[in-house]
This record gives sequence, structure tokens and C-alpha cells, in this order.
Amino acid sequence: MYSQVNGSIPARAGIGLRAPHFQAVLDTLPEVAWFEAHSENYFGIADSGQLGGVPLHYLQRVREHYPVSLHGVGLSLGSVDPLDRSHLKQLKTLIEIIEPGLVSEHLSWSSVDGQYFNDLLPLPYTEEALVHLVERVSATQDFLGRQILVENASSYLEFADANIPEWEFIAELARRADCKILLDVNNVYVNAMNHGFDPQHFLQAVPVDLVEEIHLAGHTVKTFGEGVLRIDTHDQLVCDAVWDLYESAVQRFPHVPVLIEWDSRLPELDVLLAEAARADGITGIGEGERHARLA
Repeated sequence: MYSQVNGSIPARAGIGLRAPHFQAVLDTLPEVAWFEAHSENYFGIADSGQLGGVPLHYLQRVREHYPVSLHGVGLSLGSVDPLDRSHLKQLKTLIEIIEPGLVSEHLSWSSVDGQYFNDLLPLPYTEEALVHLVERVSATQDFLGRQILVENASSYLEFADANIPEWEFIAELARRADCKILLDVNNVYVNAMNHGFDPQHFLQAVPVDLVEEIHLAGHTVKTFGEGVLRIDTHDQLVCDAVWDLYESAVQRFPHVPVLIEWDSRLPELDVLLAEAARADGITGIGEGERHARLA
């Protein structure tokens, strides 16, 4: 069994830490339970040759006041390229510096022959892909010396050879690799609408004990001649349908931290804080209780 270090992330709402908000967070110390940081944004090397730079300086200062989780976007777990040991070494060093409550990665791939795409591409849900991912996730956890979470990805096309439902695939991966699941409720909804399945069925099919974190985000609806496509853009408010699905997720997965993701066209910090407060309201944490628990 891999070690778990999730006790410092409370079962309340957090927000993503983004560079334009660094100073505002430190100046105001807002009433939010925790922050999540994209790991690769803090891989800068200082003059000493060690991890350093301005972003890491800010992250360390934020960590003095709040629990932090690290969320990776560049490990390319699903690729057939060898696992990037330099990337893993930097991640392990960052973990040692920040002592995050949770560490997560995407169930996706991004590289071919060392060339990286600026996207998180989906995998075919087959036994062959499952075996490959179990090996990759296990190797990652062995290197880091701790358990990680894997996040279900958004997708816009389905593979003809896929023969395992997405919800069964990610649950079986977690069981075989002894990892946990970061359940992105927005991605569940986006995929359900794009591919025509019931998002409630996805939630009910994932074992309760495997989910350690939830993500919420906004998405974009595009209309084409062939129909409507929902794209996971993280650039707007969480829509009402995703909030409704989150209410169901809270019933099935109580006492799980939830993260508000917003990565482009960033609003003022107060907008993210309001989204986090709405998530806390759905979990039953009222304004007075938020103040008391965060004090």
C-alpha cells in the first residue's frame, strides 16, 4: 500500500492558485479553505541549480497560511514515451518543499517521441490501455513514494476500439494501481453530453471509497452543423447543470474536498471565492460555519 497524505486538505471548497492572484491572496488572506497549484508552474530553476524562482517563492508563502494540493498537467501518464524521470524528480522535490495534502495527475496523454501537445488527450478505454496505465501510475507512485489521484479527462470523440465504459475504466485503474480518483464533475457532464450517456450513472458506478477530491469548472458550448459540442475550457462560471450534478456527487461522496478550477480569462479573485462559497453551501457549510472553521 502506498502512503496517503491527505489529512491537511479539508473537506471544503478550495480554489486554484494562479499567478495574477498571488499578491491579492497574500495581501488579503481570503476565507477559503485551501489552494491547488499546477505542479509544472513551479519547476523553475534558481541560480543555485535547485528549484526556485518567483512562482515557487509565492507558493511557499501561500503554503504558510493554507493547505495546498499539487495538480499535474504534464506527466503524460498515458503516453508510450518513457516516463520523464527529470519531470518526476522535479515533482518529488516540489512535494518535499511544499508538503501538499494531495498530489494528482490527469488520465490522459500529451507526448509522442518527446514532442508535447498543449492538450490533455484522451485514451481508448481498452484492456491494453488499462494495463499500460496501471504500470505507469504504479511506477509514478513508487518514484514519489506516495499515493496519487488520477483525474477523469474530457473528450470530444470516442475511439472505435474502446470496449470498457469510462467509469469502469477509471475505477479499475484505481483498484489495480492502488491510487485514488480525482472526480472532475464538469468533465463527467461534458462527456455525458458529448457522448450520450447518463452522468448520474457515472457517479453511481464509481466506488465511494476511491474518490478523494472533486473538481468543478466552467465549460463552453459550441454549435456546429453536426450538432452541439461542449468543451472543457475552464474560462467561465460553473453552469447550473454542473452544480446540479455536484449536488448528486456530494450525496454519494460526502466529506470530499472540492476545487474550483479557472485557468483562462481569469476574473477577479472575489469571483472564485464566491464560487467556492457556493460549493460550501451545497455541502451544507453555511457562511457562519465557514468563518468559524477557517478561524
